[in-house]
Amino acid sequence: ILTILGNSAVLATAVKCSSLLKSPELLTVNLAVADIGMAISMYPLAIASAWNHAWLGGDVSCIYYALMGFLFGVCSMTTLCAMAVIRFLATNSSKSNSNKITKNTVCILITFIWLYSLLWAILPLVGWGYYGPEPFGISCTIAWSKFHNSSNGFSFILSMFLLCTVLPALTIVTCYLGIAWKVHKAYQEIQNSDRIPNAARLEKKLTLMAVLISVGFLSSWTPYAAASFWSIFNSGDSLQPIVTLLPCLFAKSSTAYNPFIYYIFSKTFRREIKQLRCGCGWRARFLSTDNSAENPALMMWSG
Repeated sequence: ILTILGNSAVLATAVKCSSLLKSPELLTVNLAVADIGMAISMYPLAIASAWNHAWLGGDVSCIYYALMGFLFGVCSMTTLCAMAVIRFLATNSSKSNSNKITKNTVCILITFIWLYSLLWAILPLVGWGYYGPEPFGISCTIAWSKFHNSSNGFSFILSMFLLCTVLPALTIVTCYLGIAWKVHKAYQEIQNSDRIPNAARLEKKLTLMAVLISVGFLSSWTPYAAASFWSIFNSGDSLQPIVTLLPCLFAKSSTAYNPFIYYIFSKTFRREIKQLRCGCGWRARFLSTDNSAENPALMMWSG
């Protein structure tokens, strides 16, 4: 619920302010699309299976669930990597060169991100890697346990781990360390002045917001990656179901964090949320005033 409501507010704000969106902000919209796509396509099936105490459906629904999770997971990770690189380029470029990142360039980058994610998601369907149920039995993912004695599966998970997890994570960390160093030097240069330029404040604020988004995603998925990597070299019975369940749930919570970060750091997003709340309250009062005499139940509901 938090994921759908929060990211829907992000998308609504982006549509309303589409003419004012800067090129890098399109990646934020893409991240919201990936988060809400994961929530809509996966979470209802997982919740129903949890209430059922067993996976609902057969192999087809299991493959569908695992494919959606892999697709949106890789898309989110790659989008965060692209955001870090663009922030690094914008911070370390002159003002005239920073405007070279156009909306068309970012749209091409987003298209590449989705194609790259889709490629990795369909590889297990064509014979490189496998999809299968989680050890606790109410969701599906990459069949980590099958990589124990399978060179095919092991080569897939190793390649995926390096290209979809380690390389993007290292890129994100390297870019933000570079940005932090650049901002630190800039503050040292102006520390003797009476006022810190608004541009420097904005740069620091945007960088901190991007860092928190990346930290939230990486910290959510790191326990799951650790538990999954453990199962590659050990039997599936070496970990209790609860030990594999909690990292999985924690990883899924990553889709709900970003709107709260936007709300803290973005005045525009806070203003749009307040307008949405005021609009909903105005409609409730309007319905209550016009229809209370005809429909007392509606008046009670609005109250």
